Amino acid sequence: MAFLALDRHRLHYRIDGPDDAPWLTFCNSLGTDLSMWQPQVDALSARFRILRYDRRGHGQSSAPPGPYDIDALGADVLALWDHLGVERSHFCGLSIGGLTGQWLGVNASGRLHSLTVAATAAKIGTADTWQARIAQVGQGGLAPLRAGTAERWFTPAFAATHAAQVDDILQRFEATPVAGYVGCCHAVATADFRDQLGRIAVRTLAIAGDDDPVCPVADLQQIAEGVQHGRALTVPGRHICNLESPAAFTAALVAHLR
Repeated sequence: MAFLALDRHRLHYRIDGPDDAPWLTFCNSLGTDLSMWQPQVDALSARFRILRYDRRGHGQSSAPPGPYDIDALGADVLALWDHLGVERSHFCGLSIGGLTGQWLGVNASGRLHSLTVAATAAKIGTADTWQARIAQVGQGGLAPLRAGTAERWFTPAFAATHAAQVDDILQRFEATPVAGYVGCCHAVATADFRDQLGRIAVRTLAIAGDDDPVCPVADLQQIAEGVQHGRALTVPGRHICNLESPAAFTAALVAHLR
């Protein structure tokens, strides 16, 4: 395992692909780890130098005292790039990973070849809904959220036909440290790019799951219309659409990267 030690925490990361290929960085959703991108890595690692990492408080990364904000999550990406000597990279993030991507587009566009955001929004939810989630997790942990998370993340048809895959990602969800999950909930609750989208000048692709109850199609269309060079499209599925429709998601990503 590879780790980057920072002042207050350490980040777990993994690199796949040829040394001389263009960099492509993936950023996971809330309550998952870097393994969620495996279908895309399998398809693209022959053509790209792929960087995946566990966001602070997730997977094998440590959970520094919270709460976190989107500035800190974006700074983690820049710290990884600086450590690895990555001058510029394509970036693809889903959900909170998409918020991180928007932060990079606003604050570090010179480090980006292109930006892909999926199953996200310029503003996800309300402060009240996130405070309720934080209180619930603080009291009972993540296990009581498993059933509702499964419904939001995957269609019933996919959950029925890919039971082992869904069970694996939900086990990883339950294993997320409460401190890390709550810290990142604070980051989502306070992130708002609605008035900043016009500052994102890098080519941007916004991918929506066509049945996503968390970040519906309109949220991704808003991003595509708000940035300077944006395009939106949909793939079948709910929130974790890169896993529910891996072929369609990857094909859209490849077309954008070209």
